[in-house]
Amino acid sequence: MSDKPVPARPIVDLRSFTPARVALGRSGASLPTKPLLDFTLAHARARDAVHAAFDAPHLAAAVRALGLAVTEVRSRAADRTDYLRRPDLGRQLDAGSTAALAESATAPCQLAIVIGDGLSAAAIHAHGLALLQSLRRRLGEGEAVVIGHVVVASGARVALGDEIGAILGARMVLVLIGERPGLSAPDSLGAYLTFAPKPGLTDAERNCVSNIHKAGLSYDEAALKIAWLVREGLARRLTGVALKDESADRAPRRIGTALPE
Repeated sequence: MSDKPVPARPIVDLRSFTPARVALGRSGASLPTKPLLDFTLAHARARDAVHAAFDAPHLAAAVRALGLAVTEVRSRAADRTDYLRRPDLGRQLDAGSTAALAESATAPCQLAIVIGDGLSAAAIHAHGLALLQSLRRRLGEGEAVVIGHVVVASGARVALGDEIGAILGARMVLVLIGERPGLSAPDSLGAYLTFAPKPGLTDAERNCVSNIHKAGLSYDEAALKIAWLVREGLARRLTGVALKDESADRAPRRIGTALPE
């Protein structure tokens, strides 16, 4: 082995590997002006994303144009203030939405998709429809998985999908939702999958594919992972901690050869 020391790389090189705020420099005991202004702008964008209005009717119309059945619902959170202060209200449908959803539920389905604003309506507006289109293509490959119903939900938390899936009689529910904005990604989208949805389930019974945005996971990469988890989850009749993402290593088993109850 050579005794020659490994040359040190300047810390500024880290900037090429991460969007994190590293090697910002210093002006006396403070940050230089530009990094400080950049931080202030990122913080403002994150706050704006949390409070942005959700255009549910426009999104529902766009999904309907794809030929999918769509129902609009909302949670029990009366407004954004309610939503932020009372997370529990975002996990329950209001009475009118429960009735409308029950009326639209014609027959049990393999997969129901919920598109909710979550903590960043900006994420849904920017990426929701494109991800849905990419996912639809992936689900149609090989042993096709049929999307039985799409629900556009306002004031939604992830667990709202459990009640929606149960009403629709879905074997699995997929929730596409705006994630909590960060200082480098105010429009990050998350996807949560739950087999046999029903109220009262915990996060341990879900799978998550997160960080879907232009500087993160691409639509096609995310759709590939989600479609794999959907097929494998339907075949094994489970999701959550017992189901690991091995989409890069092997094909999912056939849904028709599911494990016994």
